Amino acid sequence: MKFRSAIDWALGLFRRYLQVRAGFYTVVLSGIALTIVGGFLSYSIGNGLFSTRLNQVLSESERAAVDVQNTFSASSVTDEISLQTLMNSVVPNLESASTTESRQVALLRTPGQTSVQLLQSPISANLDVALIPNDLRVTVRKTEGKLIYQSISIPVAGAEHPGVVVGAPIEIPLAGKYELYLVYDLNNEQATLDFMQRTLFFGGAILLLMIAAVSYFVTSWLVKPVREAAMVSEEIAEGALDRRLPERGQDVLAVLARSFNRMAESLQQQITKLASVSKMQQRFVSDVSHELRTPLTTIKLAGDVIFNSREKLEPAAKRSAELMHDQIERFQVLLNDLLEISRYDAGAVHADLEVQDINGVVGMAISGLEPLAVSKGSRIDIDIPSGEADAEIDGRRIERLLRNLLANAIEHGEGKPILVSVGVSETAVAVSVTDQGIGMSRTEVDRVFDRFWRADPARKRTTGGTGLGLAISLEDTHLHNGWLQVWAQPNQGACFRLTLPRRKGVVFTESPLPLPPKKQIRKVRGLNE
Repeated sequence: MKFRSAIDWALGLFRRYLQVRAGFYTVVLSGIALTIVGGFLSYSIGNGLFSTRLNQVLSESERAAVDVQNTFSASSVTDEISLQTLMNSVVPNLESASTTESRQVALLRTPGQTSVQLLQSPISANLDVALIPNDLRVTVRKTEGKLIYQSISIPVAGAEHPGVVVGAPIEIPLAGKYELYLVYDLNNEQATLDFMQRTLFFGGAILLLMIAAVSYFVTSWLVKPVREAAMVSEEIAEGALDRRLPERGQDVLAVLARSFNRMAESLQQQITKLASVSKMQQRFVSDVSHELRTPLTTIKLAGDVIFNSREKLEPAAKRSAELMHDQIERFQVLLNDLLEISRYDAGAVHADLEVQDINGVVGMAISGLEPLAVSKGSRIDIDIPSGEADAEIDGRRIERLLRNLLANAIEHGEGKPILVSVGVSETAVAVSVTDQGIGMSRTEVDRVFDRFWRADPARKRTTGGTGLGLAISLEDTHLHNGWLQVWAQPNQGACFRLTLPRRKGVVFTESPLPLPPKKQIRKVRGLNE
């Protein structure tokens, strides 16, 4: 588990820090380069050491073979004892004649001879004749006047030392043909090569650490302006439009800083200009809305008087009074919606939160629109969980939101049943309103929350919609840190789902109700049938 945590920590550093990635790639590539160079150097030095030592060995062996052959050729001994004494002197003479380190010697009789002189073959005390390969002996017998050598391994105190054995044919008068073998231990050269390889390895490791440190400091120096730019960008995004990068030098980083500052300056000017225009627009809407309240109140009072006396008027005047009354009501709704939007734009809206049962809020919203549903021939069915579904909400705003969703469902539901569902989880509550009406296309769904947008402006409405209802509903949802989502298909109906946290500050990641509302639609259709 600890190992897994260490891996996750290392991967986190690798993903977050550019310096770590740059250092890692630099070390990896440098390590590959050092491995290639070190391997080449090790191979070259090893070959050089072996070639130098081999030349020495062959040179010494050639002199030794010539000296031995001359010794026997110049000898005048005729008896067996003197000849054996002369042969026995060959090994110690050759062992002590080496110019570098000691060598082992064997003077072996060539097999298959019929000579009557059978003398003992002198061999160095610590030399195992089995070290001399048979194929080397066969080659030495077939070759005259030439040295033959072969690499071998020499066991010494449980370890294997590299070595070379050199053979040459020798002709001994009265005794016949013999083979001279000189065995050289190359352990000193191997030790030198091992020391060189260790030096290369540790030197390469130290060099890699130095490269990693240099890479880290260099990348830190290069990344510092980028890090500063990221920090300044975040501060600008949070509203500190006057933040700028320091401009130092004439290099590409200085050019980056100057370009960034010019961009930030331009953005600041544009944002300030747009904010000023937006503030003027918001103030204009708010002022106009407030200024319209007084004349609208007067017009409404006068209109109510005329409307209440419409039975005494001529038919044409009576119809005009009714139309005027409807339009004044619609105008008042529009004015109230404009004032509400302007308050949201000005940031002057605050939620009066209290713990309430969302089922009760849903019930009040339905009761307020039940007459409209009856007039349109739509039945409102309810699917609520058993028990309370309490949440900390602003009941007045949520009830208004649900009334707006229900009014839209009734208007576009084509007289078919409407299902209102309530869901609850540990962190959230949800309410969905599903109809089976004309639905919406993908383009209409994308614009459904836009201000003053209506799916079908020419469609006759009975609720006097202003095109601001869903925009205000979305603002009310955001005020509660919730979700307001929509699903729709042409001629298959639509579903609006409201999801709210059960308590202020609670974060939820999933709604208790599904969207698209497959189960809800089937249930509505079942009730309809």
